[in-house]
Amino acid sequence: MTTIMIAEKPTAAKSIAESLADKGTLKVKEGEQGVKYYEFNKDRKKHIVVAAVGHLFSLKQVGKGWSYPAFDVEWIPSFQASRTAAFSKKYYDVVASMAKNGDEYIICCDYDEEGSVIGFNILKFICGKKNAKRMKFSTMTKEELVESYKNASKELDFGQIESGLTRHYLDWYYGINLTRALTNALKTSNKRFRILSTGRVQGPMLHMLAKHEKKIKAFKPKPFWQIELDVAVGKDILKAQYEKSKLWNKKDADDILKKSQVKDALIADIQTKLFTQKPPKPYNTTSLLADIYRYFGYSPTQGMSIAESLYQAGLISYPRTSSEKLPKDINYKKIISNLGKQKSYEKESKILLAGELKPEEGARTDSAHPAIYPTGEDPKKIGAVQKKVYDLVVRRFLAVFGKPAKRESQKIVLDVNGNKFSFSGKKTIDAGWTFLYGKYAQRDEVILPAMKKGDRLTIKKISQLQKETQPPPRFSQGSVLKELEERNLGTKATRAQILQILYNRGYIVGRSIEVTELGMNLADVLEKSASMIVSEKLTRHFEEECDKVLQGKMKKEDVLEEAKKTLIAISDEFKKKEKKIGNELTKAVIAAQDKQNKLGACPNCKGTLKVHKNWRTGKRFVGCSGYPKGCRTGFPLPREGLILSTEKICEECKTPIIQVRREGGKPFRMCLDPECKTKGDWLDKNKLKKIQAESKKSSADALQEKNKEKAKEAAKIKEKTDKEKKLLK
Repeated sequence: MTTIMIAEKPTAAKSIAESLADKGTLKVKEGEQGVKYYEFNKDRKKHIVVAAVGHLFSLKQVGKGWSYPAFDVEWIPSFQASRTAAFSKKYYDVVASMAKNGDEYIICCDYDEEGSVIGFNILKFICGKKNAKRMKFSTMTKEELVESYKNASKELDFGQIESGLTRHYLDWYYGINLTRALTNALKTSNKRFRILSTGRVQGPMLHMLAKHEKKIKAFKPKPFWQIELDVAVGKDILKAQYEKSKLWNKKDADDILKKSQVKDALIADIQTKLFTQKPPKPYNTTSLLADIYRYFGYSPTQGMSIAESLYQAGLISYPRTSSEKLPKDINYKKIISNLGKQKSYEKESKILLAGELKPEEGARTDSAHPAIYPTGEDPKKIGAVQKKVYDLVVRRFLAVFGKPAKRESQKIVLDVNGNKFSFSGKKTIDAGWTFLYGKYAQRDEVILPAMKKGDRLTIKKISQLQKETQPPPRFSQGSVLKELEERNLGTKATRAQILQILYNRGYIVGRSIEVTELGMNLADVLEKSASMIVSEKLTRHFEEECDKVLQGKMKKEDVLEEAKKTLIAISDEFKKKEKKIGNELTKAVIAAQDKQNKLGACPNCKGTLKVHKNWRTGKRFVGCSGYPKGCRTGFPLPREGLILSTEKICEECKTPIIQVRREGGKPFRMCLDPECKTKGDWLDKNKLKKIQAESKKSSADALQEKNKEKAKEAAKIKEKTDKEKKLLK
């Protein structure tokens, strides 16, 4: 008997094999192009563990064509569906060569909808089987993997499989058909081909951000005034605010200022309050990614990649979960004891182990996985980035078991010639959970000296400040995930990816999310001409129906049939307005490209520096608009990534600073001059000379191509004019 075990990733396959193998039986073998698989004995039975690399199969249209709506799709190997998935072929080949030797199969992919679909497709299309055993685990620790193997279910998790398949078909139907509709409209209008994408969740997400952007841009600031005092409190100078935080009338503010021009203030009242702060809830996916962004600045996609690496290393539990609850059977005492063996958490662990271990929990649940927690394993070999996120997860876990923090606030009310002012102090009475959470607790401490009612404080200064009301704050990459979760748009596994798509398409920019002109125009066009595409209600409806498929209350086929009817109606309506929509999209695309291509002023002739592309070589470069008149200023650009102007100038070389956003990478900023001092460690001199030469040649080639195009156009016009003259004669 040979048992074939199918893991989702190579690192998972390695961990599973090392955890389950009987002592001395593990063999590491190499298949196609060095892809590793594992053989071992377990309970005298031969086992082979093979690894996928995520999805080995993808949905693709049957036949060719760019018409819409299209619903005829099939699952094919991913390396056949997309060039970017070519790397997966060698893993596919190893799975295929090993699978034929199996008598029994166990799916040990991640226990969620995606993992279940990955395993099911491999089982169906490569192994030729319809059912298998299923392992379920939330951590990659040896203990849990062994337990999961022993208690593997005899059948697949068909609820998750059907729900996952439903989402895949829905996303394909919406993504392909709506993207084709937009792209065809653009092509019909101006004979250009540029892909404009939208989708089942992407459309509503962009529309939500665009509506918020409109609120910000439509906001009209309103002036107000504040009066504040600098008062001497012991050796310190503290600011006291007038009792009304905003004075809307300048005359009132002037009257209060004039009346308060005295030497000292009387303490009229001291108000003391004791309050408690409950411990935080355990992390789910959304709150973890939001905090990773908040504390470290890593985007949600980067944050998920880091968390996934910690999970694969056996250091934290599965990071894709909606739950805010910790299971009682994970042995809190053992995990905290093991964390206490790590020097960074020794004191905190001792405090917790001295009392009862009862976690603070939230209301959200997840049928597949609990909230995110550390396993207690020692992180021996992880990088600096992983250490940051690991520390955050550990301290959050410890804080969840802490006691409420006790704080005291004091409000000192001052009488200044009949006007009421006040200042406040805060201090911690009992740190409670905040000590366990460490630097992430962020608490203000303003400890006031002893004072009593009737004391007088010297006024050092009195000021009148004019301010304006502020527009609604922009979403950060962390806060937008929480907003999407509240609105039930997308899933814990897809929100970060879809947000990244909006960045990659140039629909949004910035750490504080700003919708670009292209994004705004696209959202407006969709709202006016195909409102169902951006309907949050419709998106939530299908999310709820997918959940019903998971629960066995609906069939996949019924949900997909409803989606087809909806998309047919959307497509019919869209086609009636295709020309009009195309014209509006063309204006938006041209305006966005023109704005995006302008990077700033030329440091030599004050012309405009623009992004150009050498269509022969495909390389991008920066050229000056003054080139035909003699300015030869030009700079190389990174070959890949979205280039955005920051409207800032480098202090060293005086060239514009740009932001480069590459798919899957962290955005970075750079000035244009490759010889700038700020790039001292970037390039050696030989590479620099080569890049500069290529940049100059690209500039010259681009100008020649432009002149050729102008000459061709002039020749066509002359030929047309000559023909018209002959006809008139």
